[in-house]
Formats: sequence, structure tokens, C-alpha cells
Amino acid sequence: MANPIEQFKIKPIIPLEVAGVDVSFTNSAVMMVISVVLITAFLTLSVRSRALVPGRWQALAEVFYEFIAGMLKDNVGQEGRKYFPFIFTLFMFVLFGNLLGMIPGAFTYTSHVIVTFGMAIVVFIGVTIIGFARHGTHFLRMFFPEGAPIATAIILVPIEVISYFSRPFSLAVRLFANMTVGHIILKVLGGFVVSLGAFYVIPGIVPFAFLGAITVLEFGIALLQAYVFTILSCIYLHDAIHMH
Repeated sequence: MANPIEQFKIKPIIPLEVAGVDVSFTNSAVMMVISVVLITAFLTLSVRSRALVPGRWQALAEVFYEFIAGMLKDNVGQEGRKYFPFIFTLFMFVLFGNLLGMIPGAFTYTSHVIVTFGMAIVVFIGVTIIGFARHGTHFLRMFFPEGAPIATAIILVPIEVISYFSRPFSLAVRLFANMTVGHIILKVLGGFVVSLGAFYVIPGIVPFAFLGAITVLEFGIALLQAYVFTILSCIYLHDAIHMH
């Protein structure tokens, strides 16, 4: 059976080193570029006609648009509209990364914590800047809820600080862990199908059935994790704008 971890190995496509630092163009970077190209092509071509009665692709693009717009409105309010381009881009980048990774032989860049943490830290820094820009030093009240007894500050402040600064880590690990575990399970079950089915057809049917079910489930998880990553970003944005 092939090593299920091998699929996550980053391999240089175009080796490149600058000042002793490896900045090679890798298989992960290739999939990111492909994802950006596909997202751009999908959105550009699907809405190019701007038909009053949308076709399939235009309807799908409008579904994504309305879904993210509704998510922002429900979780952030009308003030969140100005941040729609960023939230929409974030959702599409995560979604396409998850779905492209389901193609056999493709690389899932969302299964690497450095990628998910990179996106999470951008969200974290962004909402923190927005918070201070809107509220000034009053934003520090995030770490001590309004109306709480002053005597509880010694307990509440450390808890709130730890909770706040753990956001990018939890956001990154949640996506990375779900995608990694799902692909490992698919690889292991796929190995069972090959090893059992190669000699006995009947024993291979059971793992193949499980593989099919897990594959469908993994597509659902790919959609769900893109949603979870985006809605948590919206919640953090809400906290920065409206505070507690």
C-alpha cells in the first residue's frame, strides 16, 4: 500500500534560491495558481452575458454571490458590505482548493497548515486593524466585557487575551486537520480496494463501497470547511466592528 502521507509532500517544480532561501515554485504553488485562474475564469465567463434569465453558470455564480452576501449581512450587518470582496475571495479560494484536491493526483494546498495559517493570520491582523481603526484604544475593552465586576479582571483579561490570540491557530488547524485526515482516509481505503480487489473481487467490494461513501462525504466536508472558515472570519469581523 502506498504511503498515505506521500500525497502531502511539497515538491519543487521550478527550483529557485534567493540569498540562500529556497523560494522554488512548488506543486502547492501550481495548484494555487490553477485555483485562482479557474475562479477568475468561472466568475468572468459566467457573468459576461449578464442575461436577465441566467444560464446555469451565471446562476451558480449568483448563488455564490448571494450566499456570501447573506452570510455577511447576517453576521456582520450592513457595515460588512464593504468587506464583501475580501470575504468572497477567501471563500472561493478555500472552496476551490478543497475541491481541486479531490481530483486524483492533484495537490490539496489547504491540507498544509502553513497555507491555512497564512490565510488565518491575514484575517486576524485585518480584523484587529479594523477594530483599532474604528474604536481606537477602546477596542481593548474586547478583553474585559462591559459591565463585568472590576475584581474579575485578573481572571477575565488573561482568558480573553488567550482566546483572542488563539483565533488564527484554531482557524488554521480546523481546516488543515479536516482536509488532511479526510485525504488520508481516502488513500488508505483506496489501498485496501487495490490490494483486496486485485486478488479477490468480492472482498474488494466492501472497501470500494466505503471508499465511495467517504468520497461523497469528503466533497461535503470540502464545502462545509470553506463555509466554516468564512463564517468564522465574518464572526471575527463582527467582533471588530461591534465589539461585545
